[in-house]
Amino acid sequence: MARVYAAPTVTLRARTVPVPSGNAGVFATVRAMRALVNERKADPRIIEAATSIIWCAPERDELCEVEALHAYVRDSIRYVRDVHALETLTDPVVTLARKVGDCDDQAALLAALLEAVGYPTRFVIGAFAAPGAWDHVWLQTYAAGAWIDADPTEHQPLGWQPPAPLSMWIEGGA
Repeated sequence: MARVYAAPTVTLRARTVPVPSGNAGVFATVRAMRALVNERKADPRIIEAATSIIWCAPERDELCEVEALHAYVRDSIRYVRDVHALETLTDPVVTLARKVGDCDDQAALLAALLEAVGYPTRFVIGAFAAPGAWDHVWLQTYAAGAWIDADPTEHQPLGWQPPAPLSMWIEGGA
């Protein structure tokens, strides 16, 4: 008989926050992601997870630490789309516990983990269907003297960026 596996069960609390439709809603979501990262990067659960993940990386090897965190989220958090016809954003602590999330959930978790151990991050949104029709978010982190792309939703190495966006926006205007 085949064994059936299920994702971890986590008690969820949710609140509904109206956001504008279209691009205004996309930018409101990015602002909410930044607020969650700023709040959760000092959460003991995020700090403990981040330090545990980088524990075996050579001390002060920024690229190894960043790569370990990126690989953890990429390989341990399953991509799951949002609720049909509804944009959702999950707290990084909940994403870490549930081990599922879409691009904004995974990017927010990775950003919180990176910032918990000292690496600045910024979000990047890309439009792939039409210029300015934002449909994907990933992040960049500053390590070893450069901003490095980190998209945990694709099975690609640290530094990979989704190919050929028709337009891009980087948080902070960089």
